[in-house]
Amino acid sequence: MFANISWPQLLIILVIVLAIFGTKRLRTRGSDLGRAETGFRGAMKEAEEEKDKLEDDTKEDANFENTPVDEPRKNS
Repeated sequence: MFANISWPQLLIILVIVLAIFGTKRLRTRGSDLGRAETGFRGAMKEAEEEKDKLEDDTKEDANFENTPVDEPRKNS
């Protein structure tokens, strides 16, 4: 759908958008979008760190060096 739009047409659309909304409103929308993206990346990083922490904790809890299968059987 948008593959047939050329540069002059995009420039005309940009001029119309600037005329309707104004530069100040577009600037605030852009900064809001940037803050939202920064917050999203921070949340993703925190979730990844929490996941890694939980994986490390479970590795420390599990000790499979002496399982019942590895221990010699006692004949009674």
